[in-house]
Amino acid sequence: MKTVLITGCSSGFGLAIAHYFLERDWNVIATMRTPREDVLPRSERLRVLPLDVSDAQSIRDVVAAAGPIDVLVNNAGIGVLNALEGTSIETAREVFETNTLGTIALTQAVLPQFRERRSGVIVNVTSSVTLKSLPLLAVYTASKAAVNAFTESLAIELEQFNIHVRIVLPGRAPETKFGENARTRMANGIHEAYSDLAESVFAQWQESTLMTHTPDVTEAVWRAATDPAAPMRIAAGADAVALSPA
Repeated sequence: MKTVLITGCSSGFGLAIAHYFLERDWNVIATMRTPREDVLPRSERLRVLPLDVSDAQSIRDVVAAAGPIDVLVNNAGIGVLNALEGTSIETAREVFETNTLGTIALTQAVLPQFRERRSGVIVNVTSSVTLKSLPLLAVYTASKAAVNAFTESLAIELEQFNIHVRIVLPGRAPETKFGENARTRMANGIHEAYSDLAESVFAQWQESTLMTHTPDVTEAVWRAATDPAAPMRIAAGADAVALSPA
C-alpha cells in the first residue's frame, strides 16, 4: 500500500486531494499548520500532522514522523490580490516563503529517501495564472511561476534516479477559500490608483463561465501521482485547459 504526504489539507484542494487518495486505499499523511481531526474521516490509513512549510524545524519534524513515503504533493499556498504598489514587501516575502521556498524546502527534505530507493513522485500544485498574465496578481504569479521553473529543472536532475516530478495547474476556483484567504493580505484594500482596473477585473471574473472545480484538481493530482506517462504540466479545470498550449 502506497503512502502520500499532502501539504495544506485543512481546506480546499488539499483537503479534497486527501479524501481522494483515502478513497483509493492509499495511506495518507495530511499536513496542516493547525491540525484538525474533524475534517477527514477516521481511518487507520490516515495521519494528520502539523506542518508549517516556512519553518525548517517543522519540515524536519514532519519528514521524520512521516517515515517512508511514495508521493509528495506540494499543495500548501497562500494568495495575495493587489496592485504591486499596494503590496508590501513583507507580504511579498510571506507569499514566496510559503509558495516557493516552502515547496523547495520540503522537496529537498524528502529527496534523500526517494533517491536511495530510486523511486518516488513529486507533484507541485501551482496555478493557471502562470499561463496567462493577469493584473493584480503579480506577486502571486511570480511565486508560482518560480515553482514551475524549479520543477522543470528538478525533473531533469532526478531522471537518473527514476523520480518523477509533475506540475498541476488549477484555474480559478470560487468554491475554495482562496479568495477569502487572499483578502486577509489586503488590509488596506486595493491601491486607490488601481481601483478602476480592479473593478474591471472583478466584473470580468463575475462574467466568466469557465472555472475550475475541485474534482478537476483531485483527478489531475491523481494522474500526476500514478501515471508514469503523465505530461510534465497538467491543466486542471476548464479555464486552465483553455489557456494551455495545444
